[in-house]
Amino acid sequence: MLISPRAAFLPDVPTARAVPMNSSVKMRPALTGDQEALGRLGALLVEEHHQFDPHRFIAPVPNTPQRYGQFLVSHLASEERTVLVADRGGAVIGYVFFGLEGFDYMALRGPAGAIYDLVVDPEHRRQGIGKMLMEAALSELARRGAPRVVLSTAEKNQGAHRLFEREGFRRTMVEMTREF
Repeated sequence: MLISPRAAFLPDVPTARAVPMNSSVKMRPALTGDQEALGRLGALLVEEHHQFDPHRFIAPVPNTPQRYGQFLVSHLASEERTVLVADRGGAVIGYVFFGLEGFDYMALRGPAGAIYDLVVDPEHRRQGIGKMLMEAALSELARRGAPRVVLSTAEKNQGAHRLFEREGFRRTMVEMTREF
């Protein structure tokens, strides 16, 4: 059974396990008013991935922040998808976008939670915020009954790999790309 992400948001997301300086960071559902900040962070994600492999990942364009912000905000009323933000003093400094998926015969897997994006503002990285976002998403997906959680990560994104491995993820697939 799916419950509205807003109605079911985790009131007890643990922040005490993060680096002490993050006690002022709150996890909360994204709001329409967060669109600009979400778009800025989403554009960073696009730019970083494009730098990793410009043949595989889309290039940022001048309106990427607006488009990405609109994309994320379009999921705020969804029963299956959720955007949570890390908020420090009213400023959005990171977000995680995740959801529940059913059987996927192309991926050869059963129902699962999926982490689509996890982004932390570069000025706030290496402070435990990514871990807090991941733990909030995993907790909510477990509460919703996800039997497993999957994610994809860029081959060259070693920092993300370390975070995901520390959170218990293991490698199960390798994407290979060829251009014509």
